[in-house]
Amino acid sequence: MRDERSAEFMRLQEALAGRYSLERELGRGGMGIVYLAREVSLDRPVALKILPPELAAQPAARERFLHEARTAARLSHPNIVPIFAVDEVDELVLFAMAYIDGETLGQRIRSRGPRPPSEAAGILRQVAWALAYAHAQGVIHRDVKPDNILLESGSGRALVADFGIASVAETTEASGRQVSGTAEFMSPEQAKGEPIGPASDTYSLGVVGFYALSGVFPFQGSTTAAILAKHISEAPPTVASVAQGVPSKLARTIDRCLAKDPAQRFTNDEELAEALGQVVDERRDLPVPLRVFVKRHGGMGSGGAILYLLVLAMISGIASDIAPLGLGTIAGWGTFIAGLTVVPVAIVVKRLRRLLACGYGQDELAVAFKAEIDRSREEGAFEYGHGPSLYERIVRAVSVAGFSVAALSAIALAAIPGFGPYGLWAAFGFSLTTGLGAGILAMIRLQRRRDINSQLRSWFWKSPLGRWFFRIAAAGLKRIPDTGSPTYRPTEMAIGMEADRLFDELPRALRRAFSDLPEVVRKLEVDARKMRQRIEELDTILPQIRSDRPQSRALRAALPPAGAGNVVEQHGKLEEDLRGARDATQQRLADAVAALETIRLSLLRMHAGTGSVESVTGDLAAARDVADDIDRLLDAQQEVDTLLKEEQPRGRLAEHNSP
Repeated sequence: MRDERSAEFMRLQEALAGRYSLERELGRGGMGIVYLAREVSLDRPVALKILPPELAAQPAARERFLHEARTAARLSHPNIVPIFAVDEVDELVLFAMAYIDGETLGQRIRSRGPRPPSEAAGILRQVAWALAYAHAQGVIHRDVKPDNILLESGSGRALVADFGIASVAETTEASGRQVSGTAEFMSPEQAKGEPIGPASDTYSLGVVGFYALSGVFPFQGSTTAAILAKHISEAPPTVASVAQGVPSKLARTIDRCLAKDPAQRFTNDEELAEALGQVVDERRDLPVPLRVFVKRHGGMGSGGAILYLLVLAMISGIASDIAPLGLGTIAGWGTFIAGLTVVPVAIVVKRLRRLLACGYGQDELAVAFKAEIDRSREEGAFEYGHGPSLYERIVRAVSVAGFSVAALSAIALAAIPGFGPYGLWAAFGFSLTTGLGAGILAMIRLQRRRDINSQLRSWFWKSPLGRWFFRIAAAGLKRIPDTGSPTYRPTEMAIGMEADRLFDELPRALRRAFSDLPEVVRKLEVDARKMRQRIEELDTILPQIRSDRPQSRALRAALPPAGAGNVVEQHGKLEEDLRGARDATQQRLADAVAALETIRLSLLRMHAGTGSVESVTGDLAAARDVADDIDRLLDAQQEVDTLLKEEQPRGRLAEHNSP
């Protein structure tokens, strides 16, 4: 039976008439029924949560429900569902909160399976922000789970709801020891009925992340008691063991949240959000639909194009032969032209519709192509160098010489009456063949070093023609927001893209004056990415160094005092150097992003008419200095890596000699 025809629906609507107009039921749980309604006085949609009448008659349940409303109403944060009003109408107890058009994280996982790492990290980060704010207000959620995390359609924003069993810091010790929550997501201290703090919500959010990435719970059992017992006594499996393809940094972050000892988890949820933000900023982890389109669907490929042209030529010939008398030529050429236009367009539109159905558009595709181009450029620079190699310069020179000789031969042949000397024709053919062959070799090496193919396809999809294709593909298509969060742009990438756009819109004379600006922007982007990677490496190494300290102490018993003291001292010096390297790297990352921001602001001033060529030139010079400082820092840190390699044999010696 439809909601609006049920006796319960009509009874509630009658009691709320004039204040709220109910539309449909959104969901229900043990502590309430949620309806989509319209608030009559303000003419706005709201989610109306109503305590079931049978529970409203129980004083304890009624007070607990009102406690939820009052607790949540104290919180005002972009990632927390806001409470508009708390009300009691006759025997009803209700509160009105903002209506979020979307679905819960639990619904998304159950309907679509485990979420991609980039999407999961983005959602967890937003929830961590919300919890950090709530904890600062003295509120512990106590029931963080996927069904209490709403995902807004379109924006992908995650909002935390249902503080129905939240504990306020001012509550009594007796109420603080009450065991309540959802067993699969409950922290060990909460399962034991002990007083809890913010770290308990951190643990629950870690379980949410585990479930979002793998589709399974870290602990399962036939009864609630069995699940709680595992939370208390058993070590959870690592994320990497149950979810393939999860970045190591994200897996380590979730594993740390699931530590049994609250002191071993993150200090607070702001620190957790920062760790998740570093995962979100990893440019290489693009969503699967975008990766597939960029690598496989962005173009047909030379082999496929040649094969298609051969098949099309055969079909055109057949159409010409079977056409009625006098129409053979028209039929053949018509088939060929249609094959060159209609069929490729139809294929492209089909691929674009699939991309759009996953919630990705032209802007997200531009980000994906840029990421792929930068990755290919970095790999090509490592393998073939940043500039043309000796081999590349030689084949270029041979190609230019071949075409030059061929051109001179052609001019000479044109000036000679008749067929011309055979030797001159031979020189023309040989030089033309040599120029073409060397040119092809040069293009192959250039493609490997700079990925020209991806650059051309990126240019096409950003062009007006690309926008035209997207408009055609979007016709009649209901866009499905499958991403859960917008395609993320690391800060340096977002600023760099904006700087590129502003540079392209400058007059030609100014673009020539700032001709090296794109190169400086690319260098700063690459440097920022290297800094992030270096920070990740150091974050992995430092805990290992700290964990080796007991081995170093064991050396005092296994080696002479002087030798043991030297090893321990070197171990401490190495750890100090690594910490200093991390701090310096973090500062250089901030410097690179600040330099990019300065360039963007200078370009904005140029467009506004308040900037000058001299100011932009000065900013570019300062940006180059920053890039040079980063290069020197990376060179210096190689010495720290060398020390680390020297420390490894000592660590093995300590392990061998320790009792």
